[in-house]
Amino acid sequence: MVSIDFPPVLAVVEGVCKVQKLYRAAVLYLVLGLGAGLFYREFTRANDFPDGQFTQLGVTHTHLLVLGFVMSLIFLVLEKLFRVSRSGKLFTWFFWVYNVGVLMTSGMMVWHGILTVQGKESTAMIAGIAGLGHIAITVALGLFMAALGRALKSVEPESVRR
Repeated sequence: MVSIDFPPVLAVVEGVCKVQKLYRAAVLYLVLGLGAGLFYREFTRANDFPDGQFTQLGVTHTHLLVLGFVMSLIFLVLEKLFRVSRSGKLFTWFFWVYNVGVLMTSGMMVWHGILTVQGKESTAMIAGIAGLGHIAITVALGLFMAALGRALKSVEPESVRR
């Protein structure tokens, strides 16, 4: 396999693009997470759903904020520190698979929660799609750890820098 080394300036620009993607993902998940909390409160109130009764809507905003917003910020910091995106396709695959997984999982949580509030039964299809979302998140985290491992191999030990 042929390896192409980018000039340092291009590599920095490429890294900035990845940081911007991670930042934009974090902002998107912040908006979605806060919106999901607002939707939960207003939808349950509008449908006279009893306080304290469990629905997936009650935990969707937490999932979006933690898996989406907080994790995107953690990935951003690790990218900034170690340029994890130098792994090329590994990082690209991680980014898209992770985001698809989080959106699939949270989308099914919203759907399931709406059905619960409306007094309807959820289906096996919803659980299956949510399961696929969880699998995608797991695969993506494995891809990220592989990319991070590659990035850490190229980091000089402290004793060599001095």
